[in-house]
Amino acid sequence: MIEIRHANDRGKANFGWLDSRHTFSFGSYYDEKHMGHSALRVINDDTVVPAAGFGTHGHRDMEIITFVTEGVIEHKDSMGNIQRLPVGEFQLMSAGRGVTHSEYNGSKTDSLKFLQIWIEPNETGGEPGYQQKSFGQAQGLTPVITPTGIDGTLKIRQQASVSQLYLASNTEERVTIAAQRKAYVHVVTGVLQLDGQTLVAGDGAKISQVKQLSLVNQGDDAVVALVFDLP
Repeated sequence: MIEIRHANDRGKANFGWLDSRHTFSFGSYYDEKHMGHSALRVINDDTVVPAAGFGTHGHRDMEIITFVTEGVIEHKDSMGNIQRLPVGEFQLMSAGRGVTHSEYNGSKTDSLKFLQIWIEPNETGGEPGYQQKSFGQAQGLTPVITPTGIDGTLKIRQQASVSQLYLASNTEERVTIAAQRKAYVHVVTGVLQLDGQTLVAGDGAKISQVKQLSLVNQGDDAVVALVFDLP
Protein backbone atom coordinates (compact mmCIF):
# COMPACT_ATOMS: atom_id res chain seq x y z
CA MET A 1 0.00 0.00 0.00
CA ILE A 2 1.22 3.50 -0.85
CA GLU A 3 -0.38 6.47 0.94
CA ILE A 4 0.60 9.89 -0.41
CA ARG A 5 1.02 12.79 2.02
CA HIS A 6 0.79 15.99 -0.02
CA ALA A 7 2.85 19.00 1.04
CA ASN A 8 -0.16 21.32 1.09
CA ASP A 9 -2.02 19.04 3.50
CA ARG A 10 0.67 19.13 6.19
CA GLY A 11 0.22 20.83 9.53
CA LYS A 12 1.30 24.47 9.75
CA ALA A 13 2.90 26.63 12.42
CA ASN A 14 4.15 30.19 11.99
CA PHE A 15 5.78 32.12 14.84
CA GLY A 16 7.18 34.98 12.76
CA TRP A 17 10.79 33.86 13.10
CA LEU A 18 9.86 30.24 12.23
CA ASP A 19 7.58 28.92 9.49
CA SER A 20 7.15 25.16 9.80
CA ARG A 21 5.29 22.39 7.98
CA HIS A 22 4.59 19.17 9.88
CA THR A 23 4.24 15.87 8.01
CA PHE A 24 3.12 14.21 11.24
CA SER A 25 1.42 15.46 14.40
CA PHE A 26 3.72 17.84 16.26
CA GLY A 27 3.32 20.60 18.84
CA SER A 28 -0.11 22.19 18.54
CA TYR A 29 -0.85 20.30 15.31
CA TYR A 30 -2.62 17.01 15.95
CA ASP A 31 -4.12 14.58 13.45
CA GLU A 32 -4.77 11.04 14.63
CA LYS A 33 -4.38 9.84 11.02
CA HIS A 34 -0.85 11.22 10.84
CA MET A 35 1.03 10.19 13.98
CA GLY A 36 4.10 8.84 12.19
CA HIS A 37 5.02 5.74 10.24
CA SER A 38 6.62 2.83 12.07
CA ALA A 39 9.53 4.32 14.09
CA LEU A 40 9.49 7.52 12.00
CA ARG A 41 7.80 10.08 14.23
CA VAL A 42 8.56 13.60 12.90
CA ILE A 43 9.41 15.30 9.62
CA ASN A 44 9.34 19.07 10.09
CA ASP A 45 10.12 21.31 7.12
CA ASP A 46 11.42 24.48 8.81
CA THR A 47 12.25 27.97 7.52
CA VAL A 48 14.01 30.33 9.95
CA VAL A 49 14.43 34.05 9.31
CA PRO A 50 17.93 35.61 9.46
CA ALA A 51 19.67 35.80 12.85
CA ALA A 52 16.98 33.78 14.65
CA GLY A 53 16.60 30.24 15.86
CA PHE A 54 15.76 27.73 18.55
CA GLY A 55 17.08 28.61 22.00
CA THR A 56 18.53 25.97 24.30
CA HIS A 57 16.04 23.15 24.85
CA GLY A 58 16.16 19.49 25.78
CA HIS A 59 15.45 16.05 24.33
CA ARG A 60 15.76 12.48 25.53
CA ASP A 61 15.37 9.02 23.99
CA MET A 62 15.04 10.22 20.40
CA GLU A 63 17.21 9.98 17.28
CA ILE A 64 17.17 13.48 15.76
CA ILE A 65 18.27 13.96 12.15
CA THR A 66 18.84 17.38 10.59
CA PHE A 67 19.32 17.99 6.87
CA VAL A 68 20.00 21.54 5.66
CA THR A 69 18.56 22.54 2.29
CA GLU A 70 19.37 26.27 2.35
CA GLY A 71 21.68 28.34 4.55
CA VAL A 72 23.79 27.33 7.56
CA ILE A 73 22.82 26.10 11.04
CA GLU A 74 24.88 27.19 14.04
CA HIS A 75 24.64 24.28 16.49
CA LYS A 76 25.67 24.12 20.16
CA ASP A 77 24.90 21.32 22.63
CA SER A 78 25.53 20.09 26.18
CA MET A 79 28.02 17.49 24.88
CA GLY A 80 30.39 20.34 24.02
CA ASN A 81 29.78 20.36 20.28
CA ILE A 82 29.87 23.75 18.57
CA GLN A 83 29.32 23.10 14.87
CA ARG A 84 28.24 24.71 11.60
CA LEU A 85 25.90 22.60 9.48
CA PRO A 86 25.84 23.78 5.84
CA VAL A 87 23.64 22.78 2.90
CA GLY A 88 23.72 19.09 2.08
CA GLU A 89 25.16 17.85 5.38
CA PHE A 90 23.44 15.39 7.67
CA GLN A 91 23.49 15.65 11.44
CA LEU A 92 22.41 12.82 13.75
CA MET A 93 22.04 13.56 17.43
CA SER A 94 21.19 10.63 19.72
CA ALA A 95 19.51 12.18 22.73
CA GLY A 96 19.94 9.14 24.97
CA ARG A 97 19.35 9.86 28.65
CA GLY A 98 19.19 13.58 27.90
CA VAL A 99 20.78 16.40 25.93
CA THR A 100 20.22 20.12 25.47
CA HIS A 101 21.05 22.07 22.33
CA SER A 102 20.37 25.24 20.37
CA GLU A 103 20.08 25.81 16.61
CA TYR A 104 20.40 29.22 14.97
CA ASN A 105 20.40 30.68 11.50
CA GLY A 106 24.05 31.53 10.91
CA SER A 107 23.24 34.39 8.52
CA LYS A 108 22.06 37.95 9.23
CA THR A 109 20.67 38.32 5.69
CA ASP A 110 19.56 34.92 4.33
CA SER A 111 16.86 32.46 5.38
CA LEU A 112 17.66 29.01 6.73
CA LYS A 113 15.73 25.97 5.53
CA PHE A 114 16.13 22.47 6.91
CA LEU A 115 14.38 19.22 7.66
CA GLN A 116 14.24 18.00 11.23
CA ILE A 117 13.43 14.31 11.49
CA TRP A 118 12.80 12.24 14.61
CA ILE A 119 13.07 8.47 14.73
CA GLU A 120 12.18 6.61 17.91
CA PRO A 121 15.13 4.52 19.18
CA ASN A 122 15.00 0.82 20.02
CA GLU A 123 17.00 1.41 23.19
CA THR A 124 16.49 4.04 25.86
CA GLY A 125 18.91 5.82 28.13
CA GLY A 126 22.60 5.64 27.41
CA GLU A 127 25.09 8.34 26.57
CA PRO A 128 23.94 11.00 24.12
CA GLY A 129 25.90 11.16 20.86
CA TYR A 130 26.62 13.50 17.96
CA GLN A 131 27.53 12.75 14.34
CA GLN A 132 27.76 14.97 11.25
CA LYS A 133 28.79 14.28 7.65
CA SER A 134 28.28 15.25 4.02
CA PHE A 135 27.67 12.42 1.55
CA GLY A 136 27.79 14.43 -1.68
CA GLN A 137 25.31 13.97 -4.50
CA ALA A 138 26.10 10.70 -6.21
CA GLN A 139 23.54 9.45 -8.73
CA GLY A 140 21.03 6.98 -7.30
CA LEU A 141 20.71 5.90 -3.66
CA THR A 142 23.43 6.77 -1.14
CA PRO A 143 23.07 5.24 2.35
CA VAL A 144 23.65 7.96 4.96
CA ILE A 145 22.28 6.46 8.21
CA THR A 146 22.31 2.78 9.20
CA PRO A 147 22.01 0.66 12.39
CA THR A 148 25.68 -0.38 12.22
CA GLY A 149 27.39 2.70 10.79
CA ILE A 150 28.72 0.55 7.92
CA ASP A 151 30.88 2.17 5.23
CA GLY A 152 31.12 5.50 7.01
CA THR A 153 27.39 6.03 7.47
CA LEU A 154 26.01 7.66 10.59
CA LYS A 155 24.98 5.10 13.20
CA ILE A 156 21.42 5.20 14.52
CA ARG A 157 19.97 3.47 17.58
CA GLN A 158 17.18 1.75 15.68
CA GLN A 159 16.79 -0.95 13.05
CA ALA A 160 16.19 1.73 10.46
CA SER A 161 18.17 3.34 7.68
CA VAL A 162 18.03 6.54 5.64
CA SER A 163 19.31 6.95 2.10
CA GLN A 164 19.68 10.06 -0.02
CA LEU A 165 18.16 9.70 -3.47
CA TYR A 166 19.61 11.82 -6.27
CA LEU A 167 18.13 11.43 -9.73
CA ALA A 168 19.39 13.40 -12.71
CA SER A 169 16.94 14.18 -15.51
CA ASN A 170 15.38 11.12 -17.16
CA THR A 171 16.84 8.54 -14.76
CA GLU A 172 15.28 5.81 -12.64
CA GLU A 173 16.05 3.92 -9.44
CA ARG A 174 14.37 0.76 -8.16
CA VAL A 175 14.15 0.10 -4.44
CA THR A 176 13.58 -3.37 -2.99
CA ILE A 177 11.79 -3.53 0.37
CA ALA A 178 12.39 -6.62 2.50
CA ALA A 179 9.49 -8.66 3.81
CA GLN A 180 7.82 -7.24 6.95
CA ARG A 181 9.59 -3.89 6.45
CA LYS A 182 8.06 -0.49 5.77
CA ALA A 183 9.37 2.53 3.91
CA TYR A 184 8.82 6.25 3.62
CA VAL A 185 9.85 8.58 0.79
CA HIS A 186 10.10 12.36 1.29
CA VAL A 187 10.78 14.61 -1.71
CA VAL A 188 13.17 17.49 -1.01
CA THR A 189 13.44 19.03 -4.49
CA GLY A 190 12.19 18.21 -7.98
CA VAL A 191 9.28 16.16 -9.29
CA LEU A 192 9.40 12.42 -8.59
CA GLN A 193 7.31 9.67 -10.15
CA LEU A 194 6.78 7.00 -7.48
CA ASP A 195 5.17 3.92 -9.03
CA GLY A 196 3.45 6.23 -11.49
CA GLN A 197 2.24 8.75 -8.90
CA THR A 198 3.60 12.30 -9.04
CA LEU A 199 5.25 13.75 -5.93
CA VAL A 200 6.60 17.31 -5.68
CA ALA A 201 8.81 18.99 -3.09
CA GLY A 202 7.40 18.48 0.41
CA ASP A 203 5.30 15.47 -0.60
CA GLY A 204 5.83 12.12 1.07
CA ALA A 205 4.60 8.55 0.82
CA LYS A 206 3.93 5.93 3.49
CA ILE A 207 4.76 2.52 2.06
CA SER A 208 3.85 -0.87 3.49
CA GLN A 209 3.34 -4.38 2.06
CA VAL A 210 5.20 -3.38 -1.11
CA LYS A 211 8.16 -5.39 -2.41
CA GLN A 212 9.63 -2.95 -4.92
CA LEU A 213 9.36 0.74 -5.79
CA SER A 214 10.03 2.50 -9.07
CA LEU A 215 11.44 6.02 -8.58
CA VAL A 216 11.68 8.04 -11.81
CA ASN A 217 12.69 11.59 -12.70
CA GLN A 218 11.08 12.54 -16.00
CA GLY A 219 11.68 16.27 -15.57
CA ASP A 220 14.52 18.59 -16.50
CA ASP A 221 15.60 19.34 -12.93
CA ALA A 222 17.33 16.94 -10.57
CA VAL A 223 15.34 15.18 -7.86
CA VAL A 224 16.58 14.94 -4.28
CA ALA A 225 14.62 12.79 -1.84
CA LEU A 226 15.09 10.85 1.38
CA VAL A 227 14.21 7.15 1.46
CA PHE A 228 13.59 5.54 4.86
CA ASP A 229 13.76 1.79 5.50
CA LEU A 230 11.77 1.11 8.67
CA PRO A 231 10.95 -1.81 10.97
